[in-house]
Amino acid sequence: MSLFQRDTLEREVLGVFDNHLLTYVRHLPRNDWEKLAIAQHHGLPTRFMDWTTNPLVALYFASRRTERDDKGKPLNSAVYILISDPVRYSDLSNDSSIGIKPVSDSATTLATPPSGYEDFGVDDDAPEIIPPSDWQAMDLNDVPTDEPTEGEKSVTPRSEISGPFAITEDVIYDPPHVSPRIRAQDGVLLACHQPTRPLEASDYIEIIIKHQAHDDIRRRLDQYGVFDKQLFPDLDGIAKWLKYRVFEIDGKC
Repeated sequence: MSLFQRDTLEREVLGVFDNHLLTYVRHLPRNDWEKLAIAQHHGLPTRFMDWTTNPLVALYFASRRTERDDKGKPLNSAVYILISDPVRYSDLSNDSSIGIKPVSDSATTLATPPSGYEDFGVDDDAPEIIPPSDWQAMDLNDVPTDEPTEGEKSVTPRSEISGPFAITEDVIYDPPHVSPRIRAQDGVLLACHQPTRPLEASDYIEIIIKHQAHDDIRRRLDQYGVFDKQLFPDLDGIAKWLKYRVFEIDGKC
């Protein structure tokens, strides 16, 4: 699948999702950024990658459940710290330069955080083709030509921030609090301009969490108030917290 085909598919899927939004949400999204954030929150594969600015939240997701291999052997997990400096969506809009280093909130035994696109068979090495729908909105001077020379920093032109499908570099996006979970988890999103390509090893630090430490970490995070009922402030979170307290550690309600 080429980049053009992938972008077309993403737009079509988002269009169908958008047609159903009004029935289910109180906050009507203002643009494709907000629509994709809601879709990501509800489990639809998007070009967004979930991160958090709270390292304890990242530790929770890395240790809450110990995964096992096919033979039942417990697996280590990992926390990822983003050390690159992606441009922020808010900076592009407000001419500010506030940098917050997000921390991955996904537990994984992979070398790089998953993108959610692994099953789509997308080839990022195919030449990029600008969709016809974007031709009229683009100025010829804004079309990227050469790579930035040494010492220069790639900057996404403002004309391309009109939507997440037009970005030419990764962008940090702070989603609106369409759900109490996003607020409770200090969630931020990394919009990937090449969503099927893994992050470069120089973009992050991987911290391995040994599976032997998971149980102790879970108990300590529960004591610190960073656990199910706080991070999932709804009935699902209460149920998960009671299940842990009563049935997993033989504790008290």
